[in-house]
Amino acid sequence: MRVNEIFYSLQGEGHNTGRAAVFVRFAGCNLRCPFCDTDFSDYREMSADEIIREISVFPARFVVLTGGEPSLQVTAQFVDQLHEAGFEVAIETNGTRPVPENIDWVTVSPKEKTHPRSSYEGGSNVSLGDWQRQPDEIKVIFDGACNPDDFLPPRHNNDSPLLYLQPCDVGDPLKNNAIVEACVEYIKLHPQWRLSLQTHKLVGFK
Repeated sequence: MRVNEIFYSLQGEGHNTGRAAVFVRFAGCNLRCPFCDTDFSDYREMSADEIIREISVFPARFVVLTGGEPSLQVTAQFVDQLHEAGFEVAIETNGTRPVPENIDWVTVSPKEKTHPRSSYEGGSNVSLGDWQRQPDEIKVIFDGACNPDDFLPPRHNNDSPLLYLQPCDVGDPLKNNAIVEACVEYIKLHPQWRLSLQTHKLVGFK
């Protein structure tokens, strides 16, 4: 597997905000989003056993598989190996590909409606409604212009999956403030959504 980095921190976004977690960031993605924070050219080839040995030195037994797009590389067998090593497994995916059914927590951050597929990686598109393993949370990156409800799967209710709006950081403080205000107003009008903030950026940790 191509691993961009492994690091230990707190989950900064969504339902599991504040939990100590080991992050395994995989290189490669089938989308190209302008706000992506991954350097796709920097990675090392690692086996499943090598990854597990490296993450096992940390005290937390909660691992977050992220990217890039981890579903391009993560298999059910690898998730089984993580479980056997005592880890609870979460994945953060863009939702364009199915993920292994044995993952404990699935966060979908859909972006393809606004950021097109790249030729860098292959993979057929799927609908969230076609998944056998439905996501536990959907986290939409809100830029003030998109309609968050456009990202929802056909089968959902107010309890499953959890729905989060996360203001997009565009690198401009004035624009960011306007996006946050628009995000808050949207949630007040559509209370099935919850606010997700990038607390790691607010507090100043990775």
